[in-house]
Amino acid sequence: MSDAKLYLEQYGKQAKKAVVSLANSPESQRNDALKYLAEIIDNNKAEIYMVNKLDVDYATQKGLSSSMVDRLVLNEKRIFDMTKGLYQLVELKEYCNKTESVYTRDDGLVIEKILVPLGVVAIIYESRPNVTVDAAGLCIKSGNVCILRGGSEAINTNKLLTQYVQQALEKAGLDGNSVQLVQNTDRAIANALMSLNEYVDLLIPRGSANLINAVTKNATVPVIQTGAGNCHIYVEKTAHFDMALDIITNAKIQKPSACNAVEKILVDRDIANEFLPLLCKRMSDVKVAVYGCDECVKISGVLQAEEEDWYKEYNDMVLAVKVVDGIDEALERIAKYSTKHSEAIITQNDALAKKFLQSVDSSAVYHNASTRFSDGFEFGMGAEIGISTQKLHARGPMGLRELYTTKYLVKGTGHTRK
Repeated sequence: MSDAKLYLEQYGKQAKKAVVSLANSPESQRNDALKYLAEIIDNNKAEIYMVNKLDVDYATQKGLSSSMVDRLVLNEKRIFDMTKGLYQLVELKEYCNKTESVYTRDDGLVIEKILVPLGVVAIIYESRPNVTVDAAGLCIKSGNVCILRGGSEAINTNKLLTQYVQQALEKAGLDGNSVQLVQNTDRAIANALMSLNEYVDLLIPRGSANLINAVTKNATVPVIQTGAGNCHIYVEKTAHFDMALDIITNAKIQKPSACNAVEKILVDRDIANEFLPLLCKRMSDVKVAVYGCDECVKISGVLQAEEEDWYKEYNDMVLAVKVVDGIDEALERIAKYSTKHSEAIITQNDALAKKFLQSVDSSAVYHNASTRFSDGFEFGMGAEIGISTQKLHARGPMGLRELYTTKYLVKGTGHTRK
C-alpha cells in the first residue's frame, strides 16, 4: 500500500465509524448542528477575514489569475450566503430513512423502498472555500459523512471552516469526524483518494476542467462529474435588445469565474448588423473582451476567434460571439461545443422557445433569463454539493435529495420462494 493510501486510511476509518451514528441521528440533532455552525461563522467573521486574507495574498503572490483569486475571497456577502444557506437547509424537508413506496404481494410479503444516505462522500475541490461549508451542511443534513480535500491555495481558510464545522457537530452531540478535511494537499493524496474504494462511496470533483477530467479518468470509486461550464446564450431575431443586453451582461460579469457564467453568444443573422454593435459597445463598457467569427469581425471589428475558442471555458471577462442562421444552427453549435451545463434563448417567440428548451441536452435550459441562476442556493435547495453535467444518478444542481440512494426492506412471515 502506498504512503498516500496509508495516510488516508486514518480519515477513512474515522469516516466509516461516523456513518451509522450520523445516518441514524434524529433530524433535530442534525438541524441543531447546522444552526450552531451558522452561529459560529457569524460570530467569527473577523477571524475568517484574517485567515482568508493569508490565502488570497498567497494566491496573488503566486500569480494566480484574477478569476482564481476571486474564487478564494470570502467577503461579507459570501459569508452571509453561507449562513443563509445553512438556515435554509434547516427548513428543508429531510429524506433520511423515509419511505418512498410500499408494495404488498398477494402472498402478504411486504416490499418497502426507503431513502438512505449514500454513506461517505469525498469531495475534491479547488479554490472556493465556501464549498467547505456548503458541502458539510448538505452532508450533515442528509446524514452523509464527508471527506473534504481542498486545494493548497485555500488551505488556511478550509482548515478554519472545518474546525467550525466539527465544533458545531460536537456541540450538537454528533461525531466531529462526520466532516473531515484532508490536511495534506499533495497531488499524490488526491490521486489516492480517487481509489479509496474501501472507505469512499461517492467522489465529487469541483474545480477546473483539468481536475474534473483527471478524476473521471483515474478514479475507481463512483464519481459524479460536475461540470465545466461552456454556457451559451442564443439571441433569436425576435428578442428585445435591451433584455438581451441586460441578461448577457449579468450572465457574464456578475461572477465571471463561475461555471454558470455565459461564455458564448449566438446571434441570429437577421439581427446581427443591428444587435452586434450594441452588444460590443455594452461589453466594452463593462470591460469584457470579445472574440468573434468572421462576420462579427466585419460588423464590429472584434478580435478574431479561433476554433479552440468555441470550446473554451474562459472563467474570465472574455466572451466569444458567433452569427448563426436561425435556431437550427444554434442548436447544432450548442450540441457540438457545449459542456451540457446551462444554455439560454432570448426570444419573444414561444414556439421557438419551446423547441429550444426541449432540444438542448443540458442540465439547465433557460428562456429569457440569465444562466447565473444555475445554482442550488438560487434553486431553493439551501446549497449544492456540485452541478452535475452527467445523467446518472443526478443532474443539475445537486441538493439534498440527490445525496440519497435507495434500500429495500422486505418483511415476511416465514415466506419462501416457490
